[in-house]
Amino acid sequence: MALRITGLGEEIASVTGLPWHLPLEEWPEDPALAEKRGISRHVVRLVRATDAEDSQVYAVKETVSEFANREYKILRELSHLNAPCVEQVAVVEGRTDINGEELPCAIVTRFLPYSLPYRILLSGSVTGHDITTMASALALLIVRLHLLGFWWGDCSLSNTLFRRDAEGFAAYLVDAETGEFQKTLSDGQREHDLEIAMFNVAAELEDLSLSGVLYPGMDPVRAAEAVIRRYRRIWTALKERQLLDPKDRHAVEGAMRTLHDLGFAVEEVAITIDGDTQMLSFQPKLVAAGYHTARLHELMGLETEELQAKRLLASFDRYRAREEKTGASITEMAKTWFLEVFEPVINRVPESLRGRVEHAQMFHEILENRWYLSEAKGVDVGLEYATDNYVESILPYRRDSGVEVRAQ
Repeated sequence: MALRITGLGEEIASVTGLPWHLPLEEWPEDPALAEKRGISRHVVRLVRATDAEDSQVYAVKETVSEFANREYKILRELSHLNAPCVEQVAVVEGRTDINGEELPCAIVTRFLPYSLPYRILLSGSVTGHDITTMASALALLIVRLHLLGFWWGDCSLSNTLFRRDAEGFAAYLVDAETGEFQKTLSDGQREHDLEIAMFNVAAELEDLSLSGVLYPGMDPVRAAEAVIRRYRRIWTALKERQLLDPKDRHAVEGAMRTLHDLGFAVEEVAITIDGDTQMLSFQPKLVAAGYHTARLHELMGLETEELQAKRLLASFDRYRAREEKTGASITEMAKTWFLEVFEPVINRVPESLRGRVEHAQMFHEILENRWYLSEAKGVDVGLEYATDNYVESILPYRRDSGVEVRAQ
Protein backbone atom coordinates (compact mmCIF):
# COMPACT_ATOMS: atom_id res chain seq x y z
CA MET A 1 0.00 0.00 0.00
CA ALA A 2 1.48 3.34 -1.06
CA LEU A 3 1.40 6.41 1.15
CA ARG A 4 -0.81 9.10 -0.43
CA ILE A 5 -0.73 12.73 0.70
CA THR A 6 -3.16 15.23 -0.77
CA GLY A 7 -2.99 18.84 0.29
CA LEU A 8 -1.42 22.27 0.07
CA GLY A 9 1.49 22.10 -2.35
CA GLU A 10 3.82 24.42 -0.44
CA GLU A 11 3.55 22.33 2.73
CA ILE A 12 3.62 18.81 1.34
CA ALA A 13 7.38 18.52 1.97
CA SER A 14 6.98 19.32 5.68
CA VAL A 15 4.10 16.90 6.08
CA THR A 16 5.89 14.13 4.19
CA GLY A 17 8.69 14.15 6.75
CA LEU A 18 6.43 13.22 9.68
CA PRO A 19 6.58 9.62 11.06
CA TRP A 20 3.53 8.23 9.27
CA HIS A 21 4.67 4.63 9.90
CA LEU A 22 3.92 5.05 13.61
CA PRO A 23 0.45 5.02 15.21
CA LEU A 24 -0.38 8.59 16.21
CA GLU A 25 -0.47 7.60 19.91
CA GLU A 26 3.25 6.79 19.67
CA TRP A 27 4.33 10.10 18.16
CA PRO A 28 6.59 12.15 20.44
CA GLU A 29 4.98 15.40 21.56
CA ASP A 30 6.49 18.55 23.01
CA PRO A 31 4.98 19.08 26.52
CA ALA A 32 4.48 22.79 25.72
CA LEU A 33 2.32 21.75 22.77
CA ALA A 34 0.55 18.91 24.59
CA GLU A 35 -1.07 21.32 27.03
CA LYS A 36 -2.57 23.28 24.14
CA ARG A 37 -4.32 20.19 22.79
CA GLY A 38 -7.97 19.93 23.67
CA ILE A 39 -10.01 16.82 24.31
CA SER A 40 -11.17 14.89 21.23
CA ARG A 41 -12.91 11.60 20.53
CA HIS A 42 -10.11 10.95 18.05
CA VAL A 43 -6.39 10.54 18.62
CA VAL A 44 -4.85 13.99 18.04
CA ARG A 45 -1.27 15.21 18.26
CA LEU A 46 0.33 18.65 17.89
CA VAL A 47 3.70 18.36 16.15
CA ARG A 48 6.33 20.66 14.71
CA ALA A 49 7.35 20.36 11.07
CA THR A 50 11.03 20.17 12.14
CA ASP A 51 13.02 20.10 15.38
CA ALA A 52 13.38 23.90 15.30
CA GLU A 53 11.33 25.61 18.02
CA ASP A 54 10.01 28.24 15.60
CA SER A 55 8.92 25.76 12.91
CA GLN A 56 5.31 25.42 11.79
CA VAL A 57 3.03 23.52 14.17
CA TYR A 58 0.44 21.09 12.81
CA ALA A 59 -2.50 19.32 14.37
CA VAL A 60 -2.79 15.72 13.19
CA LYS A 61 -5.99 13.71 13.72
CA GLU A 62 -6.56 10.03 12.98
CA THR A 63 -9.93 9.13 11.47
CA VAL A 64 -11.39 7.17 8.57
CA SER A 65 -10.68 8.14 4.98
CA GLU A 66 -14.25 9.23 4.15
CA PHE A 67 -14.43 11.61 7.10
CA ALA A 68 -10.92 12.98 6.57
CA ASN A 69 -11.53 13.86 2.92
CA ARG A 70 -14.93 15.32 3.71
CA GLU A 71 -13.58 17.50 6.52
CA TYR A 72 -10.67 18.66 4.36
CA LYS A 73 -13.11 19.88 1.68
CA ILE A 74 -15.34 21.59 4.24
CA LEU A 75 -12.43 23.39 5.90
CA ARG A 76 -11.15 24.49 2.50
CA GLU A 77 -14.55 25.98 1.63
CA LEU A 78 -14.87 27.64 5.04
CA SER A 79 -11.39 29.14 4.62
CA HIS A 80 -12.31 30.50 1.17
CA LEU A 81 -15.32 32.16 2.79
CA ASN A 82 -13.10 33.73 5.49
CA ALA A 83 -14.86 31.81 8.22
CA PRO A 84 -13.08 31.61 11.60
CA CYS A 85 -11.67 28.08 11.42
CA VAL A 86 -8.40 26.20 11.39
CA GLU A 87 -6.79 25.83 7.96
CA GLN A 88 -6.66 22.48 6.21
CA VAL A 89 -3.20 21.25 5.14
CA ALA A 90 -3.39 17.61 4.00
CA VAL A 91 -5.11 14.24 4.04
CA VAL A 92 -2.77 11.28 4.52
CA GLU A 93 -3.96 7.85 3.32
CA GLY A 94 -2.33 4.49 2.72
CA ARG A 95 -0.44 4.50 6.04
CA THR A 96 1.16 1.25 7.19
CA ASP A 97 3.39 0.38 10.16
CA ILE A 98 6.81 -1.28 9.96
CA ASN A 99 5.09 -4.67 9.75
CA GLY A 100 2.91 -3.62 6.84
CA GLU A 101 -0.25 -3.40 8.96
CA GLU A 102 -2.71 -0.69 7.91
CA LEU A 103 -2.91 2.47 10.03
CA PRO A 104 -5.80 4.95 10.16
CA CYS A 105 -6.08 7.82 7.71
CA ALA A 106 -5.08 11.24 9.07
CA ILE A 107 -6.07 14.84 8.44
CA VAL A 108 -3.53 17.59 9.05
CA THR A 109 -4.48 21.17 9.88
CA ARG A 110 -2.32 24.21 10.64
CA PHE A 111 -2.25 24.99 14.35
CA LEU A 112 -3.84 28.34 15.19
CA PRO A 113 -1.18 30.56 16.84
CA TYR A 114 -1.93 32.05 20.27
CA SER A 115 -5.00 29.86 20.71
CA LEU A 116 -6.01 27.75 23.67
CA PRO A 117 -8.74 25.15 24.35
CA TYR A 118 -11.49 26.04 26.78
CA ARG A 119 -10.21 23.65 29.49
CA ILE A 120 -6.96 25.55 29.77
CA LEU A 121 -8.72 28.93 29.90
CA LEU A 122 -11.45 27.93 32.35
CA SER A 123 -9.11 25.96 34.61
CA GLY A 124 -6.79 28.92 35.13
CA SER A 125 -7.19 32.35 36.63
CA VAL A 126 -10.44 33.38 35.00
CA THR A 127 -12.91 36.17 35.76
CA GLY A 128 -16.65 36.50 35.27
CA HIS A 129 -15.92 38.90 32.41
CA ASP A 130 -13.76 36.25 30.72
CA ILE A 131 -16.59 33.74 30.91
CA THR A 132 -19.07 36.23 29.48
CA THR A 133 -16.83 37.15 26.58
CA MET A 134 -16.04 33.48 25.84
CA ALA A 135 -19.79 32.82 25.63
CA SER A 136 -20.19 35.83 23.31
CA ALA A 137 -17.32 34.61 21.13
CA LEU A 138 -18.85 31.14 20.74
CA ALA A 139 -22.26 32.66 19.96
CA LEU A 140 -20.72 34.94 17.34
CA LEU A 141 -18.88 32.00 15.77
CA ILE A 142 -22.15 30.07 15.38
CA VAL A 143 -23.85 33.15 13.90
CA ARG A 144 -21.06 33.62 11.36
CA LEU A 145 -21.22 29.96 10.31
CA HIS A 146 -25.01 30.06 9.98
CA LEU A 147 -24.83 33.21 7.86
CA LEU A 148 -22.64 31.23 5.46
CA GLY A 149 -25.21 28.44 5.28
CA PHE A 150 -23.07 26.07 7.34
CA TRP A 151 -24.72 23.64 9.75
CA TRP A 152 -22.07 22.60 12.29
CA GLY A 153 -23.77 19.51 13.70
CA ASP A 154 -21.41 19.19 16.66
CA CYS A 155 -20.98 22.66 18.11
CA SER A 156 -19.12 22.37 21.41
CA LEU A 157 -16.38 23.98 23.43
CA SER A 158 -14.16 20.99 22.63
CA ASN A 159 -14.48 21.70 18.92
CA THR A 160 -13.55 25.36 19.40
CA LEU A 161 -10.31 27.22 20.03
CA PHE A 162 -10.18 30.64 21.67
CA ARG A 163 -7.77 33.50 21.03
CA ARG A 164 -7.56 36.65 23.12
CA ASP A 165 -9.14 39.57 21.30
CA ALA A 166 -8.56 42.85 23.17
CA GLU A 167 -10.73 42.61 26.31
CA GLY A 168 -12.59 39.57 24.94
CA PHE A 169 -12.02 36.41 22.92
CA ALA A 170 -12.36 35.24 19.34
CA ALA A 171 -13.61 31.70 18.71
CA TYR A 172 -12.51 29.39 15.88
CA LEU A 173 -14.02 26.15 14.61
CA VAL A 174 -11.59 23.24 14.94
CA ASP A 175 -13.58 20.14 13.99
CA ALA A 176 -15.87 20.25 10.93
CA GLU A 177 -16.33 16.50 10.51
CA THR A 178 -20.11 16.57 11.06
CA GLY A 179 -20.85 19.84 9.28
CA GLU A 180 -22.50 20.48 5.94
CA PHE A 181 -23.27 23.42 3.68
CA GLN A 182 -26.76 24.45 2.59
CA LYS A 183 -27.75 27.29 0.28
CA THR A 184 -29.41 28.84 3.33
CA LEU A 185 -30.22 27.32 6.70
CA SER A 186 -33.85 26.96 7.70
CA ASP A 187 -34.96 28.07 11.15
CA GLY A 188 -35.35 24.39 12.03
CA GLN A 189 -31.76 23.61 11.06
CA ARG A 190 -30.47 26.57 13.07
CA GLU A 191 -32.52 25.53 16.08
CA HIS A 192 -31.19 21.97 15.80
CA ASP A 193 -27.63 23.31 15.85
CA LEU A 194 -28.45 25.45 18.90
CA GLU A 195 -29.95 22.44 20.70
CA ILE A 196 -26.74 20.50 20.10
CA ALA A 197 -24.65 23.46 21.28
CA MET A 198 -26.77 23.86 24.41
CA PHE A 199 -26.41 20.19 25.37
CA ASN A 200 -22.68 19.95 24.57
CA VAL A 201 -21.64 23.16 26.32
CA ALA A 202 -23.64 22.35 29.45
CA ALA A 203 -22.17 18.82 29.57
CA GLU A 204 -18.60 20.06 29.09
CA LEU A 205 -18.94 22.67 31.82
CA GLU A 206 -20.57 20.12 34.14
CA ASP A 207 -17.52 17.91 33.59
CA LEU A 208 -15.26 20.79 34.64
CA SER A 209 -17.48 21.37 37.67
CA LEU A 210 -17.17 17.74 38.75
CA SER A 211 -13.40 18.05 38.33
CA GLY A 212 -13.43 21.00 40.75
CA VAL A 213 -11.87 23.49 38.33
CA LEU A 214 -14.92 25.42 37.15
CA TYR A 215 -15.24 29.11 38.03
CA PRO A 216 -16.87 29.32 41.51
CA GLY A 217 -20.61 29.85 41.38
CA MET A 218 -20.84 29.17 37.65
CA ASP A 219 -23.86 27.06 36.70
CA PRO A 220 -23.20 24.92 33.58
CA VAL A 221 -26.78 25.02 32.30
CA ARG A 222 -27.19 28.78 32.80
CA ALA A 223 -23.83 29.38 31.12
CA ALA A 224 -24.90 27.30 28.11
CA GLU A 225 -28.19 29.19 27.97
CA ALA A 226 -26.22 32.46 27.91
CA VAL A 227 -24.51 31.34 24.68
CA ILE A 228 -27.89 30.69 23.05
CA ARG A 229 -29.34 34.02 24.27
CA ARG A 230 -26.35 35.90 22.89
CA TYR A 231 -26.73 34.08 19.57
CA ARG A 232 -30.39 35.08 19.34
CA ARG A 233 -29.63 38.75 20.08
CA ILE A 234 -26.98 38.91 17.37
CA TRP A 235 -29.12 37.02 14.85
CA THR A 236 -32.08 39.31 15.49
CA ALA A 237 -29.95 42.43 14.99
CA LEU A 238 -28.60 41.08 11.70
CA LYS A 239 -31.66 39.44 10.17
CA GLU A 240 -34.81 41.11 11.50
CA ARG A 241 -36.16 44.52 10.49
CA GLN A 242 -36.11 47.49 12.85
CA LEU A 243 -38.71 50.27 12.96
CA LEU A 244 -37.08 53.69 13.18
CA ASP A 245 -38.44 57.17 13.83
CA PRO A 246 -38.43 59.05 10.50
CA LYS A 247 -38.03 62.35 12.40
CA ASP A 248 -34.68 61.19 13.78
CA ARG A 249 -32.12 62.33 11.19
CA HIS A 250 -29.53 59.97 12.65
CA ALA A 251 -31.74 56.90 13.08
CA VAL A 252 -30.40 54.99 10.08
CA GLU A 253 -26.83 55.94 10.92
CA GLY A 254 -27.41 54.68 14.47
CA ALA A 255 -28.81 51.37 13.22
CA MET A 256 -25.78 50.96 10.96
CA ARG A 257 -23.44 51.80 13.83
CA THR A 258 -25.09 49.11 15.97
CA LEU A 259 -24.23 46.51 13.33
CA HIS A 260 -20.68 47.87 13.07
CA ASP A 261 -20.30 47.56 16.83
CA LEU A 262 -21.27 43.90 16.50
CA GLY A 263 -18.40 43.59 14.01
CA PHE A 264 -20.40 43.43 10.78
CA ALA A 265 -20.03 45.51 7.65
CA VAL A 266 -23.38 46.30 6.00
CA GLU A 267 -23.14 45.63 2.29
CA GLU A 268 -26.82 46.16 1.45
CA VAL A 269 -29.95 47.31 3.31
CA ALA A 270 -33.57 47.87 2.42
CA ILE A 271 -35.37 50.92 3.84
CA THR A 272 -39.09 51.36 3.41
CA ILE A 273 -41.74 53.67 4.93
CA ASP A 274 -44.72 51.99 6.60
CA GLY A 275 -47.92 53.37 5.04
CA ASP A 276 -49.91 53.36 8.29
CA THR A 277 -47.39 54.50 10.90
CA GLN A 278 -44.97 56.31 8.58
CA MET A 279 -42.16 54.59 10.51
CA LEU A 280 -38.94 53.76 8.69
CA SER A 281 -38.33 50.04 8.28
CA PHE A 282 -34.61 49.21 8.34
CA GLN A 283 -33.80 45.70 7.07
CA PRO A 284 -30.19 44.47 6.70
CA LYS A 285 -29.96 42.44 3.48
CA LEU A 286 -26.29 41.58 3.08
CA VAL A 287 -23.81 41.71 5.97
CA ALA A 288 -20.21 40.55 6.23
CA ALA A 289 -18.23 39.90 9.40
CA GLY A 290 -15.04 41.78 10.19
CA TYR A 291 -15.95 45.46 9.81
CA HIS A 292 -13.11 46.82 11.96
CA THR A 293 -10.66 44.11 10.87
CA ALA A 294 -11.18 45.03 7.22
CA ARG A 295 -10.85 48.78 7.89
CA LEU A 296 -7.61 48.34 9.84
CA HIS A 297 -6.15 46.05 7.18
CA GLU A 298 -7.05 48.53 4.45
CA LEU A 299 -5.37 51.38 6.32
CA MET A 300 -2.28 49.66 7.71
CA GLY A 301 -2.05 46.10 6.42
CA LEU A 302 -2.34 44.65 9.93
CA GLU A 303 -4.01 41.25 10.42
CA THR A 304 -5.91 41.25 13.71
CA GLU A 305 -9.01 40.00 15.46
CA GLU A 306 -12.11 42.20 15.37
CA LEU A 307 -11.96 43.73 18.86
CA GLN A 308 -8.21 44.28 18.56
CA ALA A 309 -8.82 46.15 15.32
CA LYS A 310 -11.52 48.23 16.98
CA ARG A 311 -9.12 49.20 19.79
CA LEU A 312 -6.24 50.04 17.45
CA LEU A 313 -8.54 52.12 15.26
CA ALA A 314 -9.71 54.04 18.33
CA SER A 315 -6.09 54.80 19.20
CA PHE A 316 -5.45 55.90 15.61
CA ASP A 317 -8.60 58.06 15.55
CA ARG A 318 -7.45 59.88 18.72
CA TYR A 319 -4.03 60.41 17.15
CA ARG A 320 -5.65 61.69 13.94
CA ALA A 321 -7.82 64.14 15.88
CA ARG A 322 -4.69 65.59 17.51
CA GLU A 323 -2.66 65.75 14.30
CA GLU A 324 -5.35 66.63 11.75
CA LYS A 325 -3.98 70.15 11.40
CA THR A 326 -1.10 68.70 9.37
CA GLY A 327 -3.43 68.36 6.36
CA ALA A 328 -2.22 64.82 5.58
CA SER A 329 -4.62 62.27 4.08
CA ILE A 330 -6.01 59.49 6.27
CA THR A 331 -3.79 56.98 4.46
CA GLU A 332 -0.69 59.05 5.13
CA MET A 333 -1.67 59.53 8.76
CA ALA A 334 -2.27 55.79 9.17
CA LYS A 335 1.24 55.10 7.93
CA THR A 336 2.64 57.73 10.30
CA TRP A 337 0.72 56.31 13.28
CA PHE A 338 1.97 52.83 12.47
CA LEU A 339 5.61 53.98 12.22
CA GLU A 340 5.60 56.47 15.09
CA VAL A 341 3.23 54.87 17.60
CA PHE A 342 2.57 51.17 17.00
CA GLU A 343 5.98 49.93 15.83
CA PRO A 344 8.04 51.74 18.53
CA VAL A 345 5.89 50.10 21.23
CA ILE A 346 6.37 46.62 19.77
CA ASN A 347 10.10 47.22 19.29
CA ARG A 348 10.57 48.11 22.98
CA VAL A 349 9.96 44.45 23.85
CA PRO A 350 13.31 42.67 24.34
CA GLU A 351 14.11 39.74 22.09
CA SER A 352 13.91 37.28 24.98
CA LEU A 353 10.25 38.12 25.61
CA ARG A 354 8.97 38.31 22.05
CA GLY A 355 6.39 35.83 20.79
CA ARG A 356 4.51 35.46 24.08
CA VAL A 357 1.59 37.71 23.12
CA GLU A 358 0.39 38.55 19.62
CA HIS A 359 1.38 42.13 18.65
CA ALA A 360 -2.10 43.67 18.34
CA GLN A 361 -3.19 42.07 21.61
CA MET A 362 -0.07 43.32 23.36
CA PHE A 363 -0.60 46.87 22.10
CA HIS A 364 -4.15 46.77 23.47
CA GLU A 365 -2.91 45.50 26.84
CA ILE A 366 -0.24 48.20 27.00
CA LEU A 367 -2.92 50.84 26.39
CA GLU A 368 -4.91 49.29 29.24
CA ASN A 369 -1.81 49.31 31.42
CA ARG A 370 -1.24 52.97 30.61
CA TRP A 371 -4.79 53.81 31.73
CA TYR A 372 -4.46 51.96 35.06
CA LEU A 373 -1.02 53.43 35.80
CA SER A 374 -2.22 56.93 34.94
CA GLU A 375 -5.27 56.55 37.19
CA ALA A 376 -3.05 55.43 40.07
CA LYS A 377 -0.58 58.29 39.62
CA GLY A 378 -3.13 60.95 38.76
CA VAL A 379 -1.23 61.92 35.61
CA ASP A 380 -0.73 60.44 32.14
CA VAL A 381 2.38 58.26 32.44
CA GLY A 382 2.90 58.10 28.67
CA LEU A 383 3.15 55.16 26.29
CA GLU A 384 6.87 54.47 26.76
CA TYR A 385 6.59 54.21 30.55
CA ALA A 386 3.48 52.02 30.25
CA THR A 387 5.27 49.76 27.76
CA ASP A 388 8.35 49.33 29.94
CA ASN A 389 6.17 48.62 32.98
CA TYR A 390 4.19 46.04 31.00
CA VAL A 391 7.38 44.34 29.80
CA GLU A 392 8.73 44.17 33.32
CA SER A 393 5.61 43.38 35.34
CA ILE A 394 3.13 41.57 33.08
CA LEU A 395 4.68 40.08 29.95
CA PRO A 396 7.07 37.61 31.68
CA TYR A 397 4.10 35.78 33.17
CA ARG A 398 1.90 35.58 30.07
CA ARG A 399 1.59 32.39 28.08
CA ASP A 400 -0.67 33.07 25.10
CA SER A 401 1.89 31.30 22.91
CA GLY A 402 2.15 28.31 25.24
CA VAL A 403 5.23 29.67 27.00
CA GLU A 404 5.07 29.83 30.75
CA VAL A 405 7.67 31.53 32.98
CA ARG A 406 7.28 31.03 36.69
CA ALA A 407 8.01 33.83 39.13
CA GLN A 408 11.49 33.61 40.60
